[in-house]
Amino acid sequence: MKRQKWWGLALTMLLVCGVALAGCRGGGSATKVKIGEVTRSIFYAPQYVALEKGFFKEEGLDVELQTTPGGDKTMTALLSGAIDVALVGSETSIYVYQQGSEDPVINFGQVTQTDGTFLMARDEGAFDWNNLQGKVFLGQRKGGMPQMAGEFTLRKKGIDPHSDLELIQNIDFANIASAYASGTGEFVQLFEPQASIFEKEGRGKVVASFGVESGRLPYTVFMTKQSFIDKNDATVQKFTNALYKAQQWVDASSPEDIADAIMPYFKDSDRDIVVSSVKRYKEQGSYATDPIVDEAEWNNLLDVMEQAGELKERVAPETIVNNSFAEKAKQAK
Repeated sequence: MKRQKWWGLALTMLLVCGVALAGCRGGGSATKVKIGEVTRSIFYAPQYVALEKGFFKEEGLDVELQTTPGGDKTMTALLSGAIDVALVGSETSIYVYQQGSEDPVINFGQVTQTDGTFLMARDEGAFDWNNLQGKVFLGQRKGGMPQMAGEFTLRKKGIDPHSDLELIQNIDFANIASAYASGTGEFVQLFEPQASIFEKEGRGKVVASFGVESGRLPYTVFMTKQSFIDKNDATVQKFTNALYKAQQWVDASSPEDIADAIMPYFKDSDRDIVVSSVKRYKEQGSYATDPIVDEAEWNNLLDVMEQAGELKERVAPETIVNNSFAEKAKQAK
C-alpha cells in the first residue's frame, strides 16, 4: 500500500514538472502581437528575419503579420486596435500628432534608416541630374516619405520638382511599376526588387539612389499607441529585443544568407533578384543596425517634411519617440 502511494506521488510530481517545463518552453504561454506592415518589401528584411529565425519566439511572443497596404490604412488599423504594432513610415506618427490625438502613436523601434527608392532611367547614357529637366518623372504619392525624400533630393540638385519637370504622382503605389512598364514616364522612382527586375528585363537602369542622396532618417519604424505601451511595456521590450537580435544578424550576414532567410516571404520572387535587392540596401546602409531613432535622423526627417510643405510645426523627438526599449535591448545583448 505504501509502495502504491509512493508511486502515485512520484507520478504526480513528474506530471507537475512536465507542465512546468512546457511552460518554460513557451507552450501555450506566448503573448500574441499583431503587426501590420505598410507593404511586403525586401526593404523590411530584419522583420522577416526576426520571424523566420525565431527571435520573436525566443522572447515568448506569438507574432501575427499582416500587410495593410498604404500608410493611411496601416495607421487606421493601428488606431482602431485591429493591429498592435505598425511597421510604417515615421511621418505617419507625426501626422497623427498634428491632428491632436489624445493617444499619440509612439516610435519605438527603427528598422530602416534611409529612403528605399532608386531613380531609374530608360536612357542608359551617361547620367546627370540635369537630365531630368523637362522630362516626365513618375513619382510617388503626395505626402508619403518616398515622394518627400525624392523632392528633397531633387531640390538639393537644383531641380524644382513642380516646375522643372512633369511630375506624375496620381498613380497608386501598387500600380507605379506597371505604369512605367507600359511606357509612362522617362524616369521613375522605384523600390527594390522592382528596380532589379526592370534592369534584368532591360526596361531601364538604376542611375541614382534617393536613399544615399536624402541622407539618414527614421524611414520605417515599428510604432504603437501610447496606451498599448502603458498596458504592455514588457511586451514592447521583448518585441524590441527580438528586433535588435534580427538587426545584428542582418548586419553580420551576407546578402545570400539574408535572402535565404527571407525567401519564405517572397515565394514568387527570383532568388537572384532578392539577393541583388538585399545587396543594394546593405551597401547603402539602409538597414538600421539597432532600433534607436537618433536626434540627427529625426531632424533630417523634419527637414524633408518641412520642405515638402507637410509639417505644421517641428515635433521634438521626445514627444513621440521612446528609445528606452531600444537602449535596454542593446544593453541586454
